[in-house]
Amino acid sequence: NHSHLSGTDPFYLEWVLKIRVNTQAVLKRAQQIQGRKVAKKQWQAAWLLKAVTCIDLTTLAGDDTPSNVHRLCMKATQPIRHDLLKSMDMHDKGITTAAVCVYPSRVADAVKSLKAANSSLPVASVATGFPAGQTPLKTRLEEVQMAVEDGATEIDIVINRTLALTGQWRALYDEIRQFREACGDAHMKTILAVGELGTFTNVYKASLVSMMAGSDFIKTSTGKETVNATYPVAIVMVRAIRDYFLRTGYKVGFKPAGGIRTAQESVVWLTLMKEELGDEWLNPHLFRLGASSLLADIERQIYHYVTGRYPAYHELPMA
Repeated sequence: NHSHLSGTDPFYLEWVLKIRVNTQAVLKRAQQIQGRKVAKKQWQAAWLLKAVTCIDLTTLAGDDTPSNVHRLCMKATQPIRHDLLKSMDMHDKGITTAAVCVYPSRVADAVKSLKAANSSLPVASVATGFPAGQTPLKTRLEEVQMAVEDGATEIDIVINRTLALTGQWRALYDEIRQFREACGDAHMKTILAVGELGTFTNVYKASLVSMMAGSDFIKTSTGKETVNATYPVAIVMVRAIRDYFLRTGYKVGFKPAGGIRTAQESVVWLTLMKEELGDEWLNPHLFRLGASSLLADIERQIYHYVTGRYPAYHELPMA
C-alpha cells in the first residue's frame, strides 16, 4: 500500500507545471459518452447491481442522529430488497454498497451499527475541515486521527482550494502528505471540489498533486459546492489517473460525488470508467459513487426490471 511513497520524494513539479488541458477536446469527449446508447435490458440490470456495489452510501447533514445513521447502515448492508435479488438469482452474491460515509462525529455510531449487524462494511469519514477546508492545519489533521481512532477505515479529505488557486502546488502536496500520514492504514480519498478550482488545467494539476501525495482515490466534490460532479471534469480527472498510471504503474481510484441521483446517470458513470480506464476500474477498489438518493432510484428501476411495473410509493420504503 502506497509503496510509491517510500524512499524518494515523488513530487514532480515540472510535470505539474507543464500541464495544459484542451477544453474543446474535453467537452467533445464528454458529449460522446453521454450520447452512448444504453445497454440491452438484461445487461441494464447487471450494470445497475454493479453500480450498487460501488456506492458510498452517504449522509452528511447537520441533523444526522444515531438513528438515521443506523438506518443508513442497514440499507447499505442490504441495499436491494431480498425478493428482487432472488428473482434475478443474485440473492446469494453478498450484494452490499461499497461503504457508508458520514461526518467524523458519527463514525462511532456507524461502526457500532455495522458491528451489531455482523457486517464488515467499511465506514468512511469526511475530514480536514469538510466542506471548505478553511480551518487550521492542526485541527484538520486531528480530525483525521480522531476519525481513524473511532474506526473509520476510509477518510475523504478535502484539499485546501486556496493553495490550488494560487498555484502553491508544493504546499498543497505537503499538506496532503501530512493527511496521508495521519490516515495510517486507512484509505484516503482526496476531494478536489472541482466546482471551486476555476479551470480544467487546475483540476488536472490538483489531481496529479493529490496522486503524487499518496491518495488512493481522487473525488470530484463534497456535494456542498454549487457545481459538483460533471462529465467534463470527470474526463479531466480520469485522464490524469491514466497518465499517472502510465508513468508510475500506480492505479488510483475515482469517485464522482454530488448530484448523482438517477439510475441512468450511474450507468453513464460506469460507461465513462469502462471507456476511459478499462474494466479493471469497474469495481469498488477503484471506483466509488458518492450518493445518498441514488440508491432509491436504482432499486426502483430494478423493481421495474423484475416486475414490469414501477413500485407504488409504499412498496419500497426508503432507508
